Amino acid sequence: MSRIGKLPVVLPAGTKAELLDGNIVKVKGPLGEMSQKVDPDITVTIEGNEIKFTRPNDLPRFRSMHGLYRALVHNLVVGVSEGFTIKQEFVGVGYRVAAQGQLLTMSLGYSHDIQIMLPKEVTAETPQVRKGENPVLILKSADKQLVGQVAAKIRSFRRPEPYKGKGIKFAGEQLRRKAGKTASAK
Repeated sequence: MSRIGKLPVVLPAGTKAELLDGNIVKVKGPLGEMSQKVDPDITVTIEGNEIKFTRPNDLPRFRSMHGLYRALVHNLVVGVSEGFTIKQEFVGVGYRVAAQGQLLTMSLGYSHDIQIMLPKEVTAETPQVRKGENPVLILKSADKQLVGQVAAKIRSFRRPEPYKGKGIKFAGEQLRRKAGKTASAK
């Protein structure tokens, strides 16, 4: 049995789930509503405040889908009840970020500022930082996949480099650093 797939998804207070035609699980909560289509071979049952998943047999295809769909529905439940947050740091001299509604403006050492429009499901905050600290961007959304994709897109504009560590990194991320050139004495 899949260790992930056999665990039931517990619905917190204020969250409701329903099973629609076509094996679609729809979850409503304080932060909105989302749905996920589940493969027809995986059986979904909603009992009280638990969603359970079962597979027909132990073929590798069914074993992999069993845990996958349980994890996807669990992410929906967490998203509509609590939401997901990603925090990014802008490390580098002159690196700045500003959010005005859905428009994000970044100054990353290029000859021009980079502007990006965020999807309406994602909100951005840029809290004030004290002098000497790195600018921070906080992305929030109910959709884990979407907020992760937006964060990866923002990071792609200036990945952290291994020598000085400059670039856009996730908060708490440990960068793999390299030693620079050394002057050898002859």
